Amino acid sequence: MRRIRRVHVLAAALAVALCVPAAGVSSGKGLPTTIGPGEGQLNLIAWEGYTQPQWVKPFEKATGCQVNAKYAGSSDEMVTLMRSGGGSQYDGVSASGDASLRLIYGKDVQPVNPALIPDFKNFIPALKSPPHNTINGVHYGISLQWGPNTLLYNTTKVTPAPTSWSSIYSPKYKGKVTVPDNPIQIADAALYLSKAQPSLKITDPYELNQAQFNAAINLLKQQKPLIVKYWALASDEIDLFKNGNAVIGASWPYQTNTLIAAKVPVKDLIPKEGATGWADTWMMSAHAKHPNCMYKWMAWVSTPKVQAQQAIYFGETPANVKACPIMNKLSPGSAAQYHCGASASYFNSIKFWKTPVAACGNGQNDCMDYTKWQQAWTQMKG
Repeated sequence: MRRIRRVHVLAAALAVALCVPAAGVSSGKGLPTTIGPGEGQLNLIAWEGYTQPQWVKPFEKATGCQVNAKYAGSSDEMVTLMRSGGGSQYDGVSASGDASLRLIYGKDVQPVNPALIPDFKNFIPALKSPPHNTINGVHYGISLQWGPNTLLYNTTKVTPAPTSWSSIYSPKYKGKVTVPDNPIQIADAALYLSKAQPSLKITDPYELNQAQFNAAINLLKQQKPLIVKYWALASDEIDLFKNGNAVIGASWPYQTNTLIAAKVPVKDLIPKEGATGWADTWMMSAHAKHPNCMYKWMAWVSTPKVQAQQAIYFGETPANVKACPIMNKLSPGSAAQYHCGASASYFNSIKFWKTPVAACGNGQNDCMDYTKWQQAWTQMKG
């Protein structure tokens, strides 16, 4: 969720995060069996919209843990912040799948005990032990919400209504297009090309060999003159659509909800080629100073009411299926709108963010790893 100010991860640190073998991961033994008294404070790194007063203030009142949240604009920034101050500055982070494994293998986060989260049993099966936060049966966080990256457009300026990602690569809207400032955007270009140019044989937008990678970068280079701005935070894109500087772009449902509430004529959709997306996890720092407050927070945001509140506010899907009826009470029809309790087939249709590595899914070792994605993105932008 999420997700987009460019902050470079140091090459050496990133290399460690991508290359540490599974054998170096904790066994998960010695986990706490109870949550002790809160320490009075909780320092979080979060996506914009994840620490709203409507569920933070009741948490603070119930637990005595005062929340201090810093919004991050990208997964790169989250990884960098989690390593700042020797890793002890923040207690937790709402990491997406393209950051979580870096944090695990970099030993920046610690194993947690899901038995201390009462609502964990109510999560959809796919998010109880997903590969982006659970290694060898050891849980490194508690799943939160998930959702697709969408195509956002101004209904009065973009006609006919778009159906394909091709619209953000078309000169028709030159100077009025906006996309996230994030290397993972390369995957969106690759997803489009997997349908538009099947001869490239792209099967996974995060597993690209040199030729496939070059094709995605070339498409982004062609798109560059069309871009009014690469947005950093969700609020940046909201402002672009409010003031008319952008009429179409890659987005999240959060921006759509915010713009509609402000009476801006916009809609969003998942184009015919499909979509990338996020599945977020609250993870605890390996050096957390307030671990009890962090456990209390993970339990709080897993409850049906808070899951429903966040899902509606941001425009995403809760992990807890018991949030679905509450969503409909708060906003009739929202559970179906955001696919609450969705089938495994719908969940699996979204290409969720993950960290690109050299090992391809076909047994080859010739895919472009994330350092190359970062370098190519920076060079492409100039």
